[in-house]
Amino acid sequence: MRRTSTAIAALLLLGACQNTPESTLSPPVADLPPAPTQADRAELVAAESARLNQWFEDKFQETLARNPMYQTYLGVKTDYDKWNDASDAAEIEEMEIQRANIAEMKTLFDFDLLDDQAKLSWRLAEYELADAEAGFPYRHYDYVFDQMGGVQSGIPAFLINQHGVTSLSDAEAYVARLEGVETYLAQNIENAEYSAGLGIMPPAFVYPYVLNDSKGVITGYPFTSDVDDGSEDSPLMKDFRGKVSSLVEGGTIEAAQADELLASAAAALETSVGPAYENLIAVMETQSESATTEDGAWKLPEGDAYYAMRLKHITTTDKSAADIHQLGLDEVARIHDEMREIMTKVGFEGTLKEFFEFMRTDPQFYMPNTEEGRDAYLTEARAQIEKMKADLPSVFNTFPKADMIVKAVEPFREKSAGKAFYSRPAPDGSRPGTYYANLYRMQDMPTYQLQALAFHEGIPGHHMQIAIAQELEGIPSFRKYGGYTAFSEGWGLYTEFLPKEMGYYSDPYDDFGRLAMEIWRAARLVVDTGIHDKKWTREEAIQYLLDNTPNPEGDAKKAIERYIVMPGQATAYKIGMLKILELREMAKTELGEDFDIADFHDVVLKDGPVPLQILEENVNAWVAETKGA
Repeated sequence: MRRTSTAIAALLLLGACQNTPESTLSPPVADLPPAPTQADRAELVAAESARLNQWFEDKFQETLARNPMYQTYLGVKTDYDKWNDASDAAEIEEMEIQRANIAEMKTLFDFDLLDDQAKLSWRLAEYELADAEAGFPYRHYDYVFDQMGGVQSGIPAFLINQHGVTSLSDAEAYVARLEGVETYLAQNIENAEYSAGLGIMPPAFVYPYVLNDSKGVITGYPFTSDVDDGSEDSPLMKDFRGKVSSLVEGGTIEAAQADELLASAAAALETSVGPAYENLIAVMETQSESATTEDGAWKLPEGDAYYAMRLKHITTTDKSAADIHQLGLDEVARIHDEMREIMTKVGFEGTLKEFFEFMRTDPQFYMPNTEEGRDAYLTEARAQIEKMKADLPSVFNTFPKADMIVKAVEPFREKSAGKAFYSRPAPDGSRPGTYYANLYRMQDMPTYQLQALAFHEGIPGHHMQIAIAQELEGIPSFRKYGGYTAFSEGWGLYTEFLPKEMGYYSDPYDDFGRLAMEIWRAARLVVDTGIHDKKWTREEAIQYLLDNTPNPEGDAKKAIERYIVMPGQATAYKIGMLKILELREMAKTELGEDFDIADFHDVVLKDGPVPLQILEENVNAWVAETKGA
């Protein structure tokens, strides 16, 4: 039962008194206080909503205090020298805390006395608990070590990209984290071995990636060479040396202090990082001997139920694997027709499959696989984003304060990392948002996709959505920094299409690139469900992409390997995009000349990330309000 505030209790008592026989009333009716006014109720709603918001903030801070790595992502340096507790016991405790928090919320607050935003926060908190409960029995199913989000590459990526060093204490905290790698990695190895005992192991193709990443972390000084002989630093030593040098150059520390720090880091790498990774390598080599070539979630214990849970979690819908598969087939057929129109425009004679081969192999569509070629790609991506920034006011009212940069994926993880991805900015402005382009093999990064990829990962895509969300005022932090894949990736894919309406993709080949990106996401619906529901092999799925998309073979191979280790994730993009477009078209039809696309974008982004059903409710409410006005 929800506990009401003292003021509400008094109002309920008043209501009861007004139905009591006159002879029992005391004091007399004439002496009763006046009925509450609309202003009184508004005051109560404001107070209850503020109280709930503060409660959410308190709970968020408690969660943050238990997550040192999340603190670092958000620019908080309270536990800058620590790693998260990766044990299963900690995960069980977090689930118990989340259950207790929602039970407490329902006891402490009155939903009917909340304003609209507070009610939405309540509903999202309930939704997230239900989602967590559904996934909890499968908490050992995620592969701890794989080529996508594996811990083996996550550790150096975190230190290099997230652990900034602007003071002596920051540098000392970096060294402390190096010293803590042994414990943190050991916990993750324990989790992976437990999963393996349940029959949950990555397919055989994953292990060479993990081993390559792991060996790369401990290659170079101080592991395999002496710094005095001119050998290169290992990735983490190189990063730390550069950060410490900046402190010296800025006058923050003395050279002697820098020498001490570097010596401490080298010792931590030798005594903690090295043994930890050597142990991981040994465990992965042993596991690889029993790994199979079975790829789909169907191979796992209760695999069908696990995949159904993943689809619901990722898409925030109840769509079945069969429905998603058919949707993908339909979308692929539609986009093929649009591609044939472009073939006609550019005068290509032949089949669509032959056109794909032309786009894969003609040198005009690829920059050289050299440092000069990589620099040219990054320069052009930055130029496209800057041009888009200038054009944004024509379709947006709201813009992020946070800056965004474009970088190549670092060498230590470029071989295994995905094609492109985005990293959010620090809320305090200390770190910009970052669009990472993987330029390991330039043949996998055609120039005709450059625009669409930059718009998706950068502006107006992920950077707009994520930075605006964490800069929103008046909503709890768990909504600013949370996320729903179908919402965020649906927005990213929608913002590949939006620039076409703004006059971009004027070159038919660039427009083909946009369609190539869209059909890639449509084909994902087919291959993801094919792999995990229909028992397609890795090779069958790769061939489907080669037959139906223009992407090169290396791209197709890497993509299918990604979908295998992240069941369902690839289905979010198209399902989210189609929902946003469906809602936009509905709003256009209902509002006619009163439809404003900038206002529509505000409605989509104003509440931060939400499940697709709630997004639909928000757009419907905006349409009704606009029509009423």
